[in-house]
Amino acid sequence: MGFFTKKEKKEETAKSNLLLAMPMFNNGERFDIDKVIAYLQSDWGIDVTDIDKSTEAASFSVQGETVVLATVAAQIPMGDIQGTAQYAYNWPTAVKDLENHNVHGLVTILSSNTTAKERFGILTKVLTAILATSNCIGVYQGTQSLLIPKAQYLDSAEALKSNQIPLDLWIYIGIRRGEQTNSAYSYGLTAFDKLEMEFVNAPLGLRELHTFLSQICAYVINSNVTFKSGETLGYTAEQKIKITQSKGKFVEGESFKLEL
Repeated sequence: MGFFTKKEKKEETAKSNLLLAMPMFNNGERFDIDKVIAYLQSDWGIDVTDIDKSTEAASFSVQGETVVLATVAAQIPMGDIQGTAQYAYNWPTAVKDLENHNVHGLVTILSSNTTAKERFGILTKVLTAILATSNCIGVYQGTQSLLIPKAQYLDSAEALKSNQIPLDLWIYIGIRRGEQTNSAYSYGLTAFDKLEMEFVNAPLGLRELHTFLSQICAYVINSNVTFKSGETLGYTAEQKIKITQSKGKFVEGESFKLEL
């Protein structure tokens, strides 16, 4: 999909903040590090080096990044799960499905030698290796306000194999129903050094609005585009969606408001 816009394509600088995700398990189960590494090598064709492993933790290098895996024999606090689950329209049974989980993993990307897009790609590949080789229930990413069930994660991650963005694994798209209009917002673009984006009281249905904002966010991440207040974008040269920077309506700090 293409967008017509005056845009600045920034040279993204590597960021030092780590990435963290937590795969969850029932019945005291956990992942097998040897199977995870084998899957990364066979399914993703990744060269895994500098492997250091013990019973409860492991680390290795992928594309210049240090990946650290650990296992915690305890629940993620249910208050955290419930707080995120209230927004997880993609997993309406999340609280019930996760109420008895008793083990979770810690998947951390430590280094900062590559861009945020590449780092998120590595995180996704490691998580798919865990999901595909274990009885993992799903993934919790509190920083992005995401709870993702196993089947959705594995299905969406396939986008990476065709150089697409598995957006629903990287950022959250929130939707709000109004009486005659609807709103939508992104949550997680700041990890890519971008402002969050919002449609406020837009004359579109919830599904259409969700799809539209998702496509714009994927475009911003994939092309590393940085908008400026006062610019416009659209599907065609004739369509003009006004971009205005102001205080966030549904997110903290400043955001770009997209006006149809």
